[in-house]
Amino acid sequence: MTGVDWLLVVAGAFLVLGTLLSAVRTVVLPRAAATLIGRLLFPAIRGVFLWMAARRSAFEDKDRVLALHAPTVLLALPFVWATAVAFGFALVFMGTTPLGFEEAFELSGSSLLTLGFATHDGIVPRLLVFSEATMGLVIVALLITFLPSLYSAYNRREIAVNTLEVRAGVPPSAAQMLVRHSRIMGIETLAASYADWEQWFVELEETHTAFPVLVFFRGPTAQRSWLTAAGTVLDAGALLLAVVEGPRRRPPVELAIRAGFMALRRIGDSFGIAYDPDPDPSDPISITRGEFDALVVGLREAELPLVEDLDQAWRDFAGWRVNYDAVLLGLAALIVAPWAPWVSDREPAPGVRTISSS
Repeated sequence: MTGVDWLLVVAGAFLVLGTLLSAVRTVVLPRAAATLIGRLLFPAIRGVFLWMAARRSAFEDKDRVLALHAPTVLLALPFVWATAVAFGFALVFMGTTPLGFEEAFELSGSSLLTLGFATHDGIVPRLLVFSEATMGLVIVALLITFLPSLYSAYNRREIAVNTLEVRAGVPPSAAQMLVRHSRIMGIETLAASYADWEQWFVELEETHTAFPVLVFFRGPTAQRSWLTAAGTVLDAGALLLAVVEGPRRRPPVELAIRAGFMALRRIGDSFGIAYDPDPDPSDPISITRGEFDALVVGLREAELPLVEDLDQAWRDFAGWRVNYDAVLLGLAALIVAPWAPWVSDREPAPGVRTISSS
């Protein structure tokens, strides 16, 4: 083998191993792990869909376009992996046999797809053929196990979002959640329901950091979103703790809020969304005091039992909201979330590429 042959073998092996590592990190590794293929493929596809969606006027039309974004990424990944493996083995075949690129690529494609219409004599080429065929089967097996897990996580997420739609309206709002729960079940029962939301946030963090593409899977309808649901639940919990008269400590609510902002932060880390990991309770938030006071007026008109000291209530609410304010807005801009009060009606986070959702 000449120096050029060795160079072809090394380059091909590097491409094949890099592709296999990308597949393992994407499908098998239970945490977010950036790969070169992902860093190149995902922004390219996202940019195309953002461009197409930006040319639609109604949000429902934008949503229909963006709904195809995540599935397209999933369909493109195996095609890119297979193409990269085929090119990689073609280079290896060129370095270990007298074949030219066209013949080597034909042999590589035949081996990868286990078609068997091309072969080459010699122990080394045959070992390479068997190795590539095995790798092709491994990629298929990974996808067979990956897709059901992905859609199972999506279904569990959307069941909770659908439940919130019944309790908080469309679009969901924290005020509606408090008022409806107060009228139907009594406001004192709301705190206990937050144990379920704590579990939902824990699962959300686990699935959406292991499979970041889930972040971009949109709801079954244009106005339903996992992120607006998360923001509504967090705001309703913060209002329950700060504004509604009753015990000053409501452990299920406090634990759910902590689980919620930790989940959003971990998900935001996967996309480089900036936030203060240790904010001061007095730091500014995107909600104004005027908006807060207007919401309190609505709650009072709905005859909810409210605290007397609204200045302290505002400080308490802001002290909770500051933990998730920046990352919530950043994720809303990132996924082009449907309009919802105090979630996707704010200015997008700086540096996050989005389109208008109006």
